[in-house]
Amino acid sequence: MTGEKKAILLRPGFWFGVAFFITVVLSIIWATARLNDWLKDEQRLPVQKIMIAGQRHFIKDEDVARTVRKAQPGSFFELDVNKALAAVEAMPWVHKASVRKEWPSTLKVYLIEQVPVAHWNSDSLLNQQGNLFNGQMNEEQDQLPQLFGPGGSEQTALQGYRAMQQLLDNSQLKIEELQLSERFAWQIKLSNGIKLNIGREEFIDRVQRFVDVYPMLVKSDRAVDYVDLRYDTGLAVGWKQKSES
Repeated sequence: MTGEKKAILLRPGFWFGVAFFITVVLSIIWATARLNDWLKDEQRLPVQKIMIAGQRHFIKDEDVARTVRKAQPGSFFELDVNKALAAVEAMPWVHKASVRKEWPSTLKVYLIEQVPVAHWNSDSLLNQQGNLFNGQMNEEQDQLPQLFGPGGSEQTALQGYRAMQQLLDNSQLKIEELQLSERFAWQIKLSNGIKLNIGREEFIDRVQRFVDVYPMLVKSDRAVDYVDLRYDTGLAVGWKQKSES
């Protein structure tokens, strides 16, 4: 060690500078740790407000807020937007959602609600795309048709329902119940109680045949029970007993 280096080490200012530098580094480490603890402290910076937007008929705002807080109970900074989004989209009536943070303590949730178009096998609902979801409707809201069919045939049944209902609209008739068998044969029950046995083939043409003869059927003094359309041409009519009409 040269004399010049020894002189530098013996200077009081040198050691003061070293001590000051170490103090600054330790202070930064301490401050960083304290800041990290502060940011993680739920009581200091919680999610104070959850704003919910989007048209909602079946989803309650308080249920959404409860779901978010249960899935992500930490502070605003700790909240994982992707996990909150997954929790919201797992709710029965939510079709799609978006979740984003807004400084300093607000979470914004935008919802697209499921639009139910039919019941499926008495225990589920179908949306507009023919996808299954679970949900409950009260009697005032529930005017949906009942669709039945084998698993995996939801979209086929819904497409058939829509095509047949479009034909029946011209006669102000509504499908109340539709059944698609394992062999993909169609049966429907109308809101006026008439049952149509349509079969597997050319079901659109067969429903059109019924629509064509319906004005003559309603002129009869007897009430129609069922119409069997499983013929290449023509149809068979079953009449209700007078005590049933």
